[in-house]
Amino acid sequence: MKNKKELINQVLYRSTHRGTKEMDLLLGNFVKKYISTFNDKDLSDLYNILNCDDDVLYKWYFSKIGHELIPINKVTQMLRDFKI
Repeated sequence: MKNKKELINQVLYRSTHRGTKEMDLLLGNFVKKYISTFNDKDLSDLYNILNCDDDVLYKWYFSKIGHELIPINKVTQMLRDFKI
């Protein structure tokens, strides 16, 4: 696993530089609110989620359509329940 500080920096950057403004706002606000509460496993799960394409995440979050690239875990449950 990567150095925790390096992983946190990558997650913070990736969550706010997505390519679509909607996902920048959603993921950036989610990460800023919860990143300090995540343990190493949660950070790893979040990092993996952030590697999904915006269209996959958008459909999963807004249309509540499941996707095989997005596992069911603590972080995805928190994200699904998150409201801006």
